Amino acid sequence: MNNFKTITGCLAALLALSLPLSVSATPALPSATPTASESQASAPASTSISANDRLTFANYHEVSVSHIDMDLSLDFEQQRIEGQVELSLDWHSDSRHLLLDSRGLDIHSVQALNSDGQWHQAQFSLGAHHGVMGEPVEIRLNARETKVRINYRSAEVASGLQWLSAAQTQGKSQPFMFSQNQAIHARSWLPLQDTPAVRSTFSARISAPEGITVVMGAERTEAVDGVTVFNMPQAIPSYLIALAAGDLHYAAFDERSGVWAEPAMLAKAKAEFEQTPEMITIASKRYGDYRWGRYDLLILPPSFPFGGMENPRLSFITPTVIAGDKSLVSLIAHELAHSWSGNLVTNASWDDLWLNEGFTSYVENRIMEDLYGRERALMEQSIAVGELKEEAAGLDSADTRLEIDLGQRDPDDAFNSIPYTKGQQFLVFLERAFGREPFDTFLKGYFSSHAFVSIDRQEFRRYLNSELLNRFPGRVTNAEIETWLQGEGTGPLLANPADKAFDKLDKEAALWRSGKLKASDIDTVGWTVHHWLHLLNNLPRDLSHPQLAELDTHFGLSQQGNSEIAFSWFKLALACGYYEVKPELGAYLEHIGRRRLVVPLYEALAASSEKAWARDIFAKAKPGYHPVTVASIEKLLR
Repeated sequence: MNNFKTITGCLAALLALSLPLSVSATPALPSATPTASESQASAPASTSISANDRLTFANYHEVSVSHIDMDLSLDFEQQRIEGQVELSLDWHSDSRHLLLDSRGLDIHSVQALNSDGQWHQAQFSLGAHHGVMGEPVEIRLNARETKVRINYRSAEVASGLQWLSAAQTQGKSQPFMFSQNQAIHARSWLPLQDTPAVRSTFSARISAPEGITVVMGAERTEAVDGVTVFNMPQAIPSYLIALAAGDLHYAAFDERSGVWAEPAMLAKAKAEFEQTPEMITIASKRYGDYRWGRYDLLILPPSFPFGGMENPRLSFITPTVIAGDKSLVSLIAHELAHSWSGNLVTNASWDDLWLNEGFTSYVENRIMEDLYGRERALMEQSIAVGELKEEAAGLDSADTRLEIDLGQRDPDDAFNSIPYTKGQQFLVFLERAFGREPFDTFLKGYFSSHAFVSIDRQEFRRYLNSELLNRFPGRVTNAEIETWLQGEGTGPLLANPADKAFDKLDKEAALWRSGKLKASDIDTVGWTVHHWLHLLNNLPRDLSHPQLAELDTHFGLSQQGNSEIAFSWFKLALACGYYEVKPELGAYLEHIGRRRLVVPLYEALAASSEKAWARDIFAKAKPGYHPVTVASIEKLLR
């Protein structure tokens, strides 16, 4: 893990910043007009129960933002966002200053609304740059005023935005842009309290050039004269604010769900993810009503750095999961599951990421079991556990805990298999100890009692003790709980979930390795993507080149259309020094920008004799990669 120096001093010291104050005035832009809610009760904004987020400059314990009103224009030529945000404030102290987060923002002016309903100029200053957190914005107010307006524009290179030329899209007709705010990238295009501890509703008016369709994770009103209006009546943390624009078209699954995509991808996406309404029904039956109105998907260009992003009402999805056979739709189940864990009940700081991702991975697997059966669910658990064990071996031991201490390191470093799979397996352990019915009751109560609240580890432990451990005494010890939450490594309680699902495959693979069986004799009839991943992930990393050539020749692995199988194959080939795959690997790296599928391959190349070749491929692929992906790969190839 990379370590970052902590910022000097404390937030209180920002009050004494001696930077020049800007008091220039800019005429206020009109406020956004909210659309009518789809009969959804607005959820009040809420700060966390008792969180202390060290990755924000915001003084949210003194004053918190309850609503964000945006009036923004998308400039595709300059690749930036420009306009105004209006922040509604809830005061919790006698303080008269407001601290916000920013990263590279050019702030022109700040106004505040006084008790007489008049807007006036407010003094503000930008603090020193911090390598991870960006720059604090300090606004000095005359009183505990209820609203501030900030006129600004984003930098040309903003970590939370990607701008693509028309040539970099599927249709080649219109440019494309999308946001990716998690974990702390919202501050790169919005001045706000960029912490999951604070939840806000929002409204927006977004102006875009002709031919560009704008979507957000919010209620949407069709564009008039290039302006699209949005309203989000449920309070969400800043990392869940989502914006995208391009040549987008819509296809409905049913009356409350559907998919947005470029025209070339729309029919494929609709067919691949047609079971989304059924997933919503399954999850709602188990864990309580779906509380977000619509649930739509947005298929992004291949440069999207993640598998999916759970933005409420509009999950962002990578096209790499469109395999043509629904073999990778567990990702849709995962992003949908976030509608309960993560979006409804949120980790109040990134130290407790497992409260988002562990619960979501568990719920995802239960949805997949209901939809496709127990065997597939267990195989998916098994693949994830194998990846967890491999990844955990390369992490600092302290970062293999569920309850970690990030300090002020980049929170993107926390997104690995520990919070996802170790967190999931902890909940599987609890389910087995207490029984499915009591555990389902516990989960449903957890989501309901903490709805629209950001919680910390203390609150989770309190609820676990109160509603599960104390109700069923003697089934789990405190020592076992501590082993899972504070223990390092993958833990002694972690077993292979799919004990016998791959037995026949493993026996045949062993015979092939020993030369007693040809690759053509391995029985792959009825294999799913999980069988292929199990085979490739578990083959030893000392296979001979003739063995690898035999696998590739017979199974066509280098030409594999399934992105997950191709990734596992290329990872195996590189680990064995089988560089005959370079032509196909180069095409793969140039086409796919999903971090999980490219960064480990660059890492293997950087440690090999092919580092110079990797630099050449990266130079070609870089224009289509997201800034987060670029930063990760540049570290490896320096």
